[in-house]
This record gives sequence, structure tokens and C-alpha cells, in this order.
Amino acid sequence: MKNQQANELFRDYLKRGNNRITPERFEVLDAALEFDGHFSADELFISMKNNNSRVSRATVYNTLELLCQAELLSQRNFSNKVNYYESNYKRQNHFHLVCIDCGRIVEFTDKRIEKISKEIGLSLGFKTSSYSYNIFARCDNKSNCPFSHDKSHS
Repeated sequence: MKNQQANELFRDYLKRGNNRITPERFEVLDAALEFDGHFSADELFISMKNNNSRVSRATVYNTLELLCQAELLSQRNFSNKVNYYESNYKRQNHFHLVCIDCGRIVEFTDKRIEKISKEIGLSLGFKTSSYSYNIFARCDNKSNCPFSHDKSHS
């Protein structure tokens, strides 16, 4: 087990929910935490298969759902097509800029957005615990975007 603390958190979550504790679920956890960047369930499954894993596609999908419920992963939807996942484990808060043509995702941080999110929560009588912020745009530099697009829509 590569991520000892994450494994312990997941094991506790599974026990609390009377879920089965299986080696396959922990194999999915390790693969998900070590995946570089955002990934879909199918991308994780293929990556695991390429590394000689015998975990089924159904186990990957089901375990990703449990990992989100356990707050070790976050599910992101950058379009109406595919759900993506990313690790919450030992990561700083960040935001996303998504190209609506090619789907490229750029992560960024900005203290102003963090401050505004907290201020909005307070002004409406809430204490902000987390937030998600995505900007949808088009690549300005065509060499960064494999899809051509009409710049007049920018």
C-alpha cells in the first residue's frame, strides 16, 4: 500500500458504511491517487490494465464513487460528456480553466477567488467549507489547441 494514510481513511469509511474491504478497491485507490492530473473512469481502467491489473471496469467505476463519498477524490464535470476525477488527498485548493474546443484543463490558484468565495458565504450567512470554480474559454494560441475555432466567438 503506497498511500498509507489514504488507505486508512478509506478503510475506516468502508467499515462505517458496511462496505466490503477488498484488495481491488485499494488497488483502485492507489492508481487514482497516483494518476497525474484529471482522469475519467475509463482512462483509469485502461491505465490499470496497461499495468497488468486484473480489476474489472465495474470495480473501477464503483470504487471511484466510494472514493468520492469518502472525500478522497472529487468528481468534476467539465462538459456534458464525461465525468473526471482528481485527488483531494494532500492537494491545495485550485481552480480550472477549460478549453471548450479541445478540452485541455489548466489548473490555477488565485487568492482573490478564495477571498471572494468566503466573503459571499459570510454575507449570505454561511461559513464556506469548499468551492469549485471553472472558467470555460477557447485556447488563444492555436498551437496549444488541436481544434481550430472561430476567434470571433471569444
